[in-house]
Amino acid sequence: MSGSGNKAMTTPKCLKDGQTGRVMPVVDFNRCEGKDACVAVCPYDVFEVRKIDPSDYRDLSLVGKIKSYVHGGMVAYTPHADQCRACGLCVKACPERAIKLVKI
Repeated sequence: MSGSGNKAMTTPKCLKDGQTGRVMPVVDFNRCEGKDACVAVCPYDVFEVRKIDPSDYRDLSLVGKIKSYVHGGMVAYTPHADQCRACGLCVKACPERAIKLVKI
């Protein structure tokens, strides 16, 4: 996944309660530095920060691998993505702009 870091991400309007699973947060591991900002702001516990899986590490660009090494190989995963309600707090909180909300 590659993002164009120059485009500002817009924050979608919140979905009504009970409409979970219609939007999924997607983390760009080439950008993510595992700083925990998404974990701290997400009211639905969608995120967890942990060591990058070997298969995900292999898929990183060269710059992504260097960045991963420098930051201890930590990235944000979304084990509870189905609970996302598209509030956009994670998108706003991420200093690397590594999170996008994608309709599914």
